[in-house]
Amino acid sequence: GGLGFGFKWNMGWMNDTLRYLELDPVYRQYEHNLLTFAMVYAYSENFILPISHDEVVHGKGSMLNKVPQDDWRKFATLRAYYSFMWSFPGKQLIFMGCEFGQRPEFNESTSLEWWVSDLWGHGGLQRLFRDLNAVYKEHAAFWQLDNDPSGFTWINADDPGRNVISWVRHDEEGNHVACITNFSPEPLNDYEIGLPVGGTWQEILNTDAPTYDGSGQYGNLGEVQALDEPWSHFPARANVTVPPLGSVWLRSATE
Repeated sequence: GGLGFGFKWNMGWMNDTLRYLELDPVYRQYEHNLLTFAMVYAYSENFILPISHDEVVHGKGSMLNKVPQDDWRKFATLRAYYSFMWSFPGKQLIFMGCEFGQRPEFNESTSLEWWVSDLWGHGGLQRLFRDLNAVYKEHAAFWQLDNDPSGFTWINADDPGRNVISWVRHDEEGNHVACITNFSPEPLNDYEIGLPVGGTWQEILNTDAPTYDGSGQYGNLGEVQALDEPWSHFPARANVTVPPLGSVWLRSATE
């Protein structure tokens, strides 16, 4: 526009992924396309990935209460969802209260429930947002080629049976960050993925970490080793642990 606005809200991405989020994990395998379809048109505009104010008011429920099952699964799912969102091509926009998992939906006549940030789950989610922003800023692979298809490569877009989705983000210098998200309550041990280079890949984010009020039981001890053996369209492969309802980000140690 005339004021220099060059971004468009990606309402399709928002509506699709929120529909997926609200499903019980056992049914997510049948709606896997809700996670992948936005990549069909991701580079047709400069997109913002929004959690609109319209989605947390008027009886639609807060983000926390959109997720089925108990509180552990609610918070774990939200941590996985937001890491999925932060690593997806586009710019991120959330509505107030999402960053600490406010339980009631937004009410313009009352204050946000900031005090819940001191409670289990809420505080962990808030710390995750802090680290998502810090890691995003530190690694140009997340933003330098955000509007260029060369900045994104699917690892596996087609693993609906395990509710897993994975890709690699790239920057102009040839650095890479691999992002794997598991929307199932079952942990993935020795989950095989392809990678663009062999060698050491450092774990730079794990949403199951205790600091985020996760279990701390599922991780990669700080790194994984990728072998120089072909896997699908990649020249290297690795086995990773992905937590239940969680995300793992790995960066090539050559970065």
